Order: sequence, then C-alpha cells, then structure tokens
Amino acid sequence: MDMTTTLKHSQDLPGPYLASPLPRDVTVSFEFFPPKTEKAERSLWTCIERLAPVSPSFVSVTYGAGGSTRERTHATVLRIRQETDLEPAAHLTCVGATKDETKEVAQQYWNEGIRHIVALRGDPPDDATKYEPHPGGYAYAADLVAGLKEVGDFEISVAAFPEVHPEAVSAEADLDNLKRKIDAGASRAITQFFFDVNAYLRFMDKARDAGIIVPIVPGILPVTNFARVVQFAAMCNTSVPGWMAELFDGLDDDPETRLLVSATVAAEQCRVLYAAGVRHFHLYTLNRADLAYAICHMLGVRPPAELEPLLDDNL
Repeated sequence: MDMTTTLKHSQDLPGPYLASPLPRDVTVSFEFFPPKTEKAERSLWTCIERLAPVSPSFVSVTYGAGGSTRERTHATVLRIRQETDLEPAAHLTCVGATKDETKEVAQQYWNEGIRHIVALRGDPPDDATKYEPHPGGYAYAADLVAGLKEVGDFEISVAAFPEVHPEAVSAEADLDNLKRKIDAGASRAITQFFFDVNAYLRFMDKARDAGIIVPIVPGILPVTNFARVVQFAAMCNTSVPGWMAELFDGLDDDPETRLLVSATVAAEQCRVLYAAGVRHFHLYTLNRADLAYAICHMLGVRPPAELEPLLDDNL
C-alpha cells in the first residue's frame, strides 16, 4: 500500500536517512525524452538497457513543447513496447491538435498495445508567449483526460505541482484543477520536480483534505547542472534551498564530484520521503542512466540477482 494515500504530516521531518536500513519495498518509474539524432538515440537505448534490470513500474516518454516531438515520441514508445519488457507510457498534450487528431493518436496507441498515457496541458510552442487552447482542441488536461477515456480505458497519469503551477491564480485553484483531472478519470498524479521535501508533504495534506485519494508520486530530478536547474526551477515556480547552492558551489568544472553530490542529494531526498511513507518515485532521468541507477541502488531497487544475497542475509 502506498502510504502517501493516507499519511498526514503535521510537522517537518529531520534527516539524514541514508544510514537507515535499506528499503525493500520501493518501486520506481523513469522518464525519458525522445532523441533528436542517431547519436542521441544510441545514448537513449544504452540508458534504457542499463535501467531495465531494476524493473521499473513503467517508463514515460515526453512530448516536446508545442507538440514538436509527436512522431519521435510515438516511435520511441512503440520501440519500447516491441523490443523490451518495460511498460511504456506516452505523454500526450492538448497543444497543436484538434480533438479528433488527438483521439486519432490515442487510438493508434491503444491499437499498438499502449495502455498508459501521461495527459498534460502542455507548453506553448517556442514562438508563443503564453498558452492558448488550440481551436477545436482540448483546452486543458482535465478535458484531455475525459477525451482519452472515450477512446479506451487507459491508465492515465497527470501532473501535480507541490509549489503551485506558475500560471495558477492561487494554490486553491491549482488544487481544484488537479481534482478535476482526477475526477475526469486520472488514476495517478506525478509531481513537478521539487527539492523541498516539506513542500511536498504539506501539499499531500492539502490534497487529501480536498478529497484527492489517488497516488501522488514525487518527481525526482537529479541535478547535473546546478545553474541550469536554478533557471528552470524559476520558470516552474520550484524553490531551490540555499543548502543546495552551498553543496554545488565550486563544482562547475568538476563534473565527477558534481555527479557524486547529485546522486547523494537525490537519494537523501528519497529516503526522507520514504520515512514519511512514500514508496514510489518517478525519476526524471534526462536520458542518463548513471545517476538514476545509483539512486535506485541506494533505495534498494536493484536487479534480482543483486537483491538475493541481501534478502538471504535478513532471513
């Protein structure tokens, strides 16, 4: 049972937790983005092959701003379906398509055996300053979820924002929007990345108080470039704690140490969340296996051959 559906969090949590006993009941999922070049495609498949042995619950493939990667997303999802034992989830947005066009894409996924969709409003095209619903298209993610359910009984994941969507008029309005998506048929929410664990826990309390009982899976972003993450976080309304800046200070020209720090920070974040009852984590891999694999290892999510000796030791 995912305890994020029931726990209440009345106070902030201390740390650290990396020295705690290794978890045995954690599950993970991964996000990839579709490659733009043959070299990037080889890199992606090296990543997939590296991560597949830890048996993720599912792997999702993103959809570019303005629907710019629709064909590449479809090709990547289909290849995962056909050439691996992984369960792929296709991102689908409201941007740049009519309802009929979107339903056609969804029907094609259904016919190809894809049963999981990550339904998002989507970002506007690069040449647009703000989001505008496409004429004849689904206006918002809740509308898209309802439309997908008309095509087939998809498993549908949607987005959640622990620190409020940057375009929301208020935290309450943002939470109401999440509830509309769940009421329309979504079975899971995956959060925008965050670094303040207590922001997520407070958000969980508010979501449960609002009657949202589906799993709300924390999205975990390992930091590979701190300056770039700070810029992206500002766009997403995600706070970056001061202690993170101190940890990454002086590592701009030291990629090896930076990766070690990144894996440790992300694993510690997950272990604190685990102590609060979270049992599933969605890792934003950026098509890199090294950090995601290391984080999984520290969470006890390992290939079966590696787990057997550890389980025997506990008998």
